[in-house]
Amino acid sequence: MANKVNTNILMKRLFKANDLDAYYQGNDGFLQAPDFYTLLKNYCEQRKMLPAQVIERSQIERTYGHQLFNGTRRPSRDKVIQLALGFGLNVDETQRLLRSAGKSPLYPRLKRDAAILYGIQKKLSILAVQEILTKYGLTLLGGQKNGIE
Repeated sequence: MANKVNTNILMKRLFKANDLDAYYQGNDGFLQAPDFYTLLKNYCEQRKMLPAQVIERSQIERTYGHQLFNGTRRPSRDKVIQLALGFGLNVDETQRLLRSAGKSPLYPRLKRDAAILYGIQKKLSILAVQEILTKYGLTLLGGQKNGIE
């Protein structure tokens, strides 16, 4: 995997570059996030996990989960978050997975997103995150509504 380069560093490099071609050539490995399915594969390899393990830990229906891993289905934002929890990803990795799937990142100003971010930061299981969402009357991952919202 390429060295980590954050957006601020890329921004500085872009503004210091003499021309756009030089910027593109010098930063090619950092400009395009891997596609969703490639990133899933990478996370499986990094964590020495099988897709079936991640799917089970994510509480995603087995057939649907395998379709996500082999690229025949496009995930909803919630499914991406469930996979992130199943992998045990940190916040940055989760945001990267969301971006690679073309989904909006988690935003701490939104009550539901804040609860999910809290769970990710604390390395909680999906069940524990669902309990937090239930406690605050927020929509559960997977779209199930709670009574309060």
